[in-house]
Amino acid sequence: MYDTIIIGAGPAGLAAALYAGRSRLSTLIIEKGAVGGQIALTSDIENYPGALHEDTGSSLCERMAEQAKGFGAQFVTDTVVDLELEGSEKKVVCQDQTYSAKTVIIATGGSPKKIGCSGEAELTGKGVSYCATCDGFFFADLEVFAIGGGDAAVEEAMYLTKFARKVTIVHRRDQLRAAASIVERAKANEKIHFLWDSVVEEIKGNDIVESIVFKNVKTGELTTHTADEEDGTFGVFVFIGFDPVSALLRGKITMDAVGYVITDDNMHTNIEGVFVVGDVRQKSLRQVVTATSDGAIAAMQAEKYLHEH
Repeated sequence: MYDTIIIGAGPAGLAAALYAGRSRLSTLIIEKGAVGGQIALTSDIENYPGALHEDTGSSLCERMAEQAKGFGAQFVTDTVVDLELEGSEKKVVCQDQTYSAKTVIIATGGSPKKIGCSGEAELTGKGVSYCATCDGFFFADLEVFAIGGGDAAVEEAMYLTKFARKVTIVHRRDQLRAAASIVERAKANEKIHFLWDSVVEEIKGNDIVESIVFKNVKTGELTTHTADEEDGTFGVFVFIGFDPVSALLRGKITMDAVGYVITDDNMHTNIEGVFVVGDVRQKSLRQVVTATSDGAIAAMQAEKYLHEH
């Protein structure tokens, strides 16, 4: 029986583990994959206070994890398959084992949104990617399309210029949604080009991306881009946002129509002793700094709950 179980080892979960550990709560953090969550996919960390110039998402989160371990937090790799959250004893049912705790902090984060077009699923990992840091190297000296117009899309497009000879940002509007400072840097990069008012209609290829069909949202016109004969392929990197990872919580916790969990400012859900933090929570800004803030608040609220019960 732990004082608190934290589900997810992204920045929100790691900050919660650090604060819970420092408060001498017996703390278990459960993560099904690598430490870091979505931030582990990011190459450059420019907007987290105190981040080192050479930091990547992975290196930053690895330091966070070591810090949490230093205060006694235990880590286990497992996949949560069910949750029993009502009552004084909460149960977290995983593939390998069932764990019990007096409080639960849910930090399950989000997953990349898919375009939903024909050919996307079949060619994922064969030219279609959702992680520039993971797969950019494979497109050295090739052409790449970056789909999206927000901060992440433009930042990842710039990262891809380290490898690709040409990067085209494809956006459904006629101007980017990214922060002005990021847009300025992108427009100043001679490798970056833009395809406005366009969406991906279809991705084609025989076991590898060979062509892509774009649709102009204003005119309805379809245009096909085919890989250069010498290249034989090109990259399609999708950065159009994230969906909350909250399927396990459906029917158990109050959430909005999209699937984001509704909490108060202190990370309380509608269930006593259950807190939700980070990207899976309904909030106005999803950044590392707000995730770590959520985690710290939740851990301190968990300690308060334990003291009062």
